[in-house]
Amino acid sequence: MRLQKGVGVELKTAYEYLIGVDGGGTKTHIRVERPDGSHVADGSSGPSALMHGTGKAWDAIVTALDGAFHSAGINRPPLQAIAAGCGLSGVNNPLWATQFTEQNPGFGALAIGTDAFTTLLGAHLGQAGAVVAIGTGSVGEVLRPDGSRSEVGGWGFITGDEASGGWIGLRAANHVERVLDGRAVGGPLASAIVRFCGGGETCTAGENRERVVAWANSANQSLFAQLAPLVVAHARQDEAALTILRKAGNEIAQIAHALDPSQQLPIALCGGLAVPLQAYLPEPLKSRAISPRANAATGALLLLRQQLEAESVGEAT
Repeated sequence: MRLQKGVGVELKTAYEYLIGVDGGGTKTHIRVERPDGSHVADGSSGPSALMHGTGKAWDAIVTALDGAFHSAGINRPPLQAIAAGCGLSGVNNPLWATQFTEQNPGFGALAIGTDAFTTLLGAHLGQAGAVVAIGTGSVGEVLRPDGSRSEVGGWGFITGDEASGGWIGLRAANHVERVLDGRAVGGPLASAIVRFCGGGETCTAGENRERVVAWANSANQSLFAQLAPLVVAHARQDEAALTILRKAGNEIAQIAHALDPSQQLPIALCGGLAVPLQAYLPEPLKSRAISPRANAATGALLLLRQQLEAESVGEAT
């Protein structure tokens, strides 16, 4: 599958607007364009990963869409006049994908793909390349010159999603538990996480243990991912934080190597943790990794345009 058309090219369609949706476990970002490719506005809202529920995903998308039109000073037309391309975490679950499609609140056309694929499309503007996307979760995907694709990782929390915010946060929480037990030496990271969980200023057991246990037992992937910025912030003065991030860098390198063993394709590190983790990548990946050319919302628009073009060709024949 080659998806190299549609970048900045006018699409002949009856829809007034096209939107690209990047739906993750922490937030939703959308880009609104006209069929001629001109940018209208961007919008954002809460998470639209399907693990939170397909109904909530649609609520987040429509909220972000309304915000985008409001920021542009434009009255949003009926959803039937809008075509939507969506790259969503959780689409690889067939049941969730079917439920999401069936619950379409009225968009005139809908194209869906995994957030990994739309991230890949945006990063290389539809051309061959690989990406490792690191956010609340993690996944790698490659599009080869012959059009074939494959995915590495993306198995989900808790068993997979290596190097992601959830993965980093889970290990940080475990470090705190070990410190409170006396099995590990405390430091700035442990103290910061205890405070984050509602504990006191000193990293000692007692009431702090109860607070950490209560927080950890109620936390999901998104909440664990909120600990990742604390790990990044303390890496220069805390050995435990540095160890976690170096391990994350090695995990990213393993994903990258599985995607492209020849190391010939361009590879982009994407997602909210891409920049913070760049420094912890081992060579030669650190030197090879490039910045994405565009984001996943643009990739979702590329996916949508490809579908609409294919449909128009089919109707013509």
